[in-house]
Amino acid sequence: MATSLTQEINALIQQLNHGQFERVIARARPLISQHPREFILHHLLALALDQQQAYPQAAEAYQNALNLNPKAPELWFNYAIVKTHLNDLVAAEQAYGKAIALNPQFFEAHGNLGTILQKQGRLDEAVASYQRGLRIQPQDARGHFNLGTALRDKGELQAAVQSYERAIALFPNYTDAYNNLGETWRDQGEMTHAVDCYQQALQRNPQHPAANYNMGEFLYLAKGFEEAIPYFEASQLEDWQARVLYCLYRAEKFDAFKQHRDALISQGPHTAPFIATLSTHYSINHGEADPYQFCPDGLSFVYHRSLPELAAGSPLLAELLQDIAQAEIAERKQARLTNGKQSAGNLFKRPESSFRALGEIVKREFRLYQEQFKQADCALITHFPTALEFTSSWYVKMQKGGHLDAHIHEIGWISGAVYLAMPDTEDAREGAFEYGTHGDQYPQLHDQFPTRFIKPAVGDIVLFPSSLFHRTIPFHAEAERICIAFDLKPATSSGMSSNHY
Repeated sequence: MATSLTQEINALIQQLNHGQFERVIARARPLISQHPREFILHHLLALALDQQQAYPQAAEAYQNALNLNPKAPELWFNYAIVKTHLNDLVAAEQAYGKAIALNPQFFEAHGNLGTILQKQGRLDEAVASYQRGLRIQPQDARGHFNLGTALRDKGELQAAVQSYERAIALFPNYTDAYNNLGETWRDQGEMTHAVDCYQQALQRNPQHPAANYNMGEFLYLAKGFEEAIPYFEASQLEDWQARVLYCLYRAEKFDAFKQHRDALISQGPHTAPFIATLSTHYSINHGEADPYQFCPDGLSFVYHRSLPELAAGSPLLAELLQDIAQAEIAERKQARLTNGKQSAGNLFKRPESSFRALGEIVKREFRLYQEQFKQADCALITHFPTALEFTSSWYVKMQKGGHLDAHIHEIGWISGAVYLAMPDTEDAREGAFEYGTHGDQYPQLHDQFPTRFIKPAVGDIVLFPSSLFHRTIPFHAEAERICIAFDLKPATSSGMSSNHY
């Protein structure tokens, strides 16, 4: 290598180390034109572009470097991270595989591969990848945290608790782990443990978004509405503004509620289902037109039809019922549910083929829903999510006397359920799905809040705006009522912490 080029490269390395990424990019490109076979120039350019979050250009630069030096596991690792940012998960998975093949002890690559697999819902493979990394480096706190996230997705809540606790033992200031541990205790109904974990996170980082959000949620569920508001405001996370509105409304601070709601209305598109619920309820309560245009007439946007794949005697129906009965799926505490059980985790991300098949059918129905209401001039349809992701999916099993109190799914867009077993009742309302505009002990100034109901048959699907209240009417037959419920995720990015290396 010529002395002048060596000096140029050393200068680029110094600039990179000092964070002068634009200078590296500006100088590396003409040098590459002069010396296209010089691997280190492509590598330095890739690193600088990566740091500038210019991911498409960084991916190209990494690929050029790899063409010249395909035996560098760190290069494959960095290339995979960039491909992950570009949501090219197939290429990222392959690149992590290359890095691991070149260096089987590369525990960070095993960990990040686990994250890629987890993003695709391949939870068993993700767990195995995390565990391989931990066998190489058992003192890796992030690896234990990642494993906990996958176990929680699988519904293996106690195993997730153990993983989070191990992460904290290795890194006592691990605020994300404290927060996630609290959420996992919450999923098991252990609120004392959950709140202690949130507080541990906030002691270490008073601005931790998720821990503030979770404390706010705990307080408003305990009816400490005004106490909850500062936590939501500190979180600035996801639907925090809707949560503040909820607290004001439940505290019957109607003037403050209207002022905050109207300020949000003026800021942009009406794309928050939770705010829509609150705005509709307030408007009905006060005899006013609803100005929030997410879906002002939600009762007219309920979709109900029979799924041919779940007709009586169908193999998929039998498989779903068998997997619900026999698969090792943890349960989640559900305060609104009487004489019933609800599964934990995300059912459509589990390995059983029946759940995955049903998930694909439901995605098809989401598109049919969108098509049915395509002429509607409201944000529910005009801003319908382009990528169909499930915020969550779970089964609910009820026995005689079972019912579910009126509620909404605050973080959904479209919610729904598929019915696998229904009690045979003489009363058309018993066991029915009721939907309307009131619930959750919202303050009522009168009782003129409309409701409707559907009595689903086995194999039916019901889809509805997540802004609608809904409940299961109690039934008294000696039979089970089984459904799989789900939420379509809004087209917004999550503010929750990443589990990448």
